[in-house]
Amino acid sequence: MRLRCEVEVLSQLLPSCGLQGRGRAARALVSLGRPPGGGGGGVYLMVCTARDRTGARYKVQQNVERLFTRFVEQGKATVRLREPAVDLRLSKANASDLKTFLSALRLAHQGTDAGVLPLSPLVPAKNSEVEKPKTKMIITSRRDYPLTKSFPYSLEHLQTSYCKLARVDTRVLCLKKLRKLDLSHNHIKQLPATLGDLVCLQELDLHDNHLESFSGALCCSSLQKSLQFLDLSQNRLRALPLEFCELRGLVNVKLDDNELVRLPCRVGQLSRLRFLSAARNKLPFLPSDFRRLSLENLDLFGNPFEQPNPLVPNIQLKIPLTLLECAARATINHRIPYGCHLLPSHLCEDLGVAKTCQCGSACLSSFIQITVTMNLHHVAHTVVLVDNMGGTDAPILCYFCSLHCYSQFLDRHLQSNG
Repeated sequence: MRLRCEVEVLSQLLPSCGLQGRGRAARALVSLGRPPGGGGGGVYLMVCTARDRTGARYKVQQNVERLFTRFVEQGKATVRLREPAVDLRLSKANASDLKTFLSALRLAHQGTDAGVLPLSPLVPAKNSEVEKPKTKMIITSRRDYPLTKSFPYSLEHLQTSYCKLARVDTRVLCLKKLRKLDLSHNHIKQLPATLGDLVCLQELDLHDNHLESFSGALCCSSLQKSLQFLDLSQNRLRALPLEFCELRGLVNVKLDDNELVRLPCRVGQLSRLRFLSAARNKLPFLPSDFRRLSLENLDLFGNPFEQPNPLVPNIQLKIPLTLLECAARATINHRIPYGCHLLPSHLCEDLGVAKTCQCGSACLSSFIQITVTMNLHHVAHTVVLVDNMGGTDAPILCYFCSLHCYSQFLDRHLQSNG
């Protein structure tokens, strides 16, 4: 009978001197069995660690003073022995395996016939059985990349940079404990949807690859809740999917040195976002929803922002409004529930990206669009200069649901500019 866990050896309190020795928890293989040869010795408990793979042995029969099992469901228990007077504190064990092990230990203590006990040979442990699980691996050259060996399933941080990878290794997608994945400085062109199955992933670095798109399926995966840091800088991205704004856990996003011509129209939904960098792209303006962001640091340097001109509107008004437009506006303005079980999916998508007029009303395909100037300090505490002239202003889209709303805006604009 063998149990993998962590073990801490503590000497019991000695009343005569008031001392208590304390060990240090170490990964161990705990075995219940007979010594090699089977002679002379009854059943023993053997604890093997990386420091002592041959193991320390403790007699079991009539030698277990007490078992502490209050936290057995959490994989914890303590075995108190009479001779030597020590407590073996077990932790980080599989709860089911621990229960089975303690049951066999209790029977061995009571002197149950060894023939009916699930005993194991008391032999030294292998390195792989007692070494601490590997949680971090950094590979920075092609020659060091493992081609035949699997990645340790215990990995929480994996970096494979400068390895000339053309795709994400399928073996990486099996590392369910990954919290940080760094695939920077490779030749990756596309991301598999199964990357979203890494339920613990908090940081994803894809800096300096050949990505031309970021999958909407990834944005609708478990990454919605877990992903906090995303680096897509130095790729070939021209746009991000509408679903990108479903990654509600994002705190830090880097989009520098791409070919982005727009940011997602619902970017304001990223309420946790604090650091945004999209320098040296091809952004002509910012989406209307950008006003809703609350950032600590913003960098939009080197984008070819257009000069705002509120007096030259893009008029897309349809007068009279179509029945579809009227129904869509009413659905959003009155917050009427809708979904793909009620409406065609393309209508749901259109409703999801509806524009908002200055008056607060919604508009879908009938609107007036202009660009106005916004000082980026309205959305960020620290702003990197937008250009070499020391400016921190950028053009942002503005929508109106009717000629009346636009004319009211014009009156205010002309009055303020005297």
